[in-house]
Amino acid sequence: MNRVLAETYPDAHCELDFDNAFELLVVTVLSAQTTDKRVNTVRPTLFAAYPDARSMAAAERETLESIVGPLGFFRAKTESLLKLSAALVADHNGEVPGRLEDLVKLPGVGRKTANVVLGNAFDVPGITVDTHFGRLVRRFGWTEETDPVKVEFAIAEVFPKNDWTMLSHHVIWHGRRCCHAKKPACGACPLASICPSYGEGPTDHETAAKLLRTEGPN
Repeated sequence: MNRVLAETYPDAHCELDFDNAFELLVVTVLSAQTTDKRVNTVRPTLFAAYPDARSMAAAERETLESIVGPLGFFRAKTESLLKLSAALVADHNGEVPGRLEDLVKLPGVGRKTANVVLGNAFDVPGITVDTHFGRLVRRFGWTEETDPVKVEFAIAEVFPKNDWTMLSHHVIWHGRRCCHAKKPACGACPLASICPSYGEGPTDHETAAKLLRTEGPN
């Protein structure tokens, strides 16, 4: 199934824009409860004002709030960025650490965020269990676990470590583009012949193709 997804999405990658590990860490934290597209719209202004952890840690709260405001939950997200940046300065000389055990000790950083940063900024294999990934691996029958950490460990036992980062991209892209939560486009799915959940969504190609056009990436 992963081979089919890799052939279907050869350009799969992290859809958050970033230029370095600090930017990726910040935008991943900001992506909670919003879309990557919305985060990408505020990124240029955010990092023009605060290009590194030291400048962000010293940011005026009201100014930072005004920048992240379009993302929703702006007060909580501003608080997260201030605490995260301060911790990077205090504990890591302003640099983003490249180890999972260090990343998850940072304020507001869990295993999902840590694995995004490791896999995409440091080339350290990691499995990113977001809502799309968790939904699909259960539909695929790869695991019955619902807790994200247990899902991560279960999938890690199935796939070679070197596959983890791209596996995450393949599954997430498929979840955003085809295997939607409410109406998966089963009739247009490249996994139709081998997916144990085939039939949860419309199976005729015309209806499924229409879903792909109307739903789009999400």
